[in-house]
Amino acid sequence: MAKPDISLTLLPDNQLLQLLAAGSQASYTVIYARYSEVLFRHACHMLEDRAEAEDVIQEVFLMLWTKRAEVAGTKTLSAYLYTSVRNRILNHLTHQKVVDKYLDSMRTYAEAGGYTADEQLREKELAAVIEKEIEAMQPKMREIFLMSRNEQLSHKSIGELLNISDKTVKQQVYKAVKQLKGRVENFLKVIPLLL
Repeated sequence: MAKPDISLTLLPDNQLLQLLAAGSQASYTVIYARYSEVLFRHACHMLEDRAEAEDVIQEVFLMLWTKRAEVAGTKTLSAYLYTSVRNRILNHLTHQKVVDKYLDSMRTYAEAGGYTADEQLREKELAAVIEKEIEAMQPKMREIFLMSRNEQLSHKSIGELLNISDKTVKQQVYKAVKQLKGRVENFLKVIPLLL
């Protein structure tokens, strides 16, 4: 992220929000510089996972830019950002519980010998859905995603290898995960109907 404009760093949040609503990237940079670190520490404390905390902060600031016109009417920016982070964390934890519960039930079936042909078929179908979705990604997004997930490279390493910024890598990984998550969640919603 670029360095914040010194003249803007002195402005109060409400004025920065007005500039942000008008599309000022400089005001966005100041807001990011002002709040990202403290929000990241808060998310780390709640999630106990730096990578997940980074993803949450990335999502919140991406949403702030996307919904900048709506956010302009916010009375307290810090409260809005903390609430956004908290809600993202709660959504993440709730989703993780659902996934963990599903995986636990699959493990229980497998350990009890109840891992039938139906479960094997659904597992293969899920793997096929994931593989198909990865193949459907834009080539650059797919390359970055596979480097991140399969080769387990950091955003910085990927950026250096591909000669792009860390921010671009983060955004591409975020978009890829969101795209995959949507497809997998839709698939998992259909499974109970098949039982």
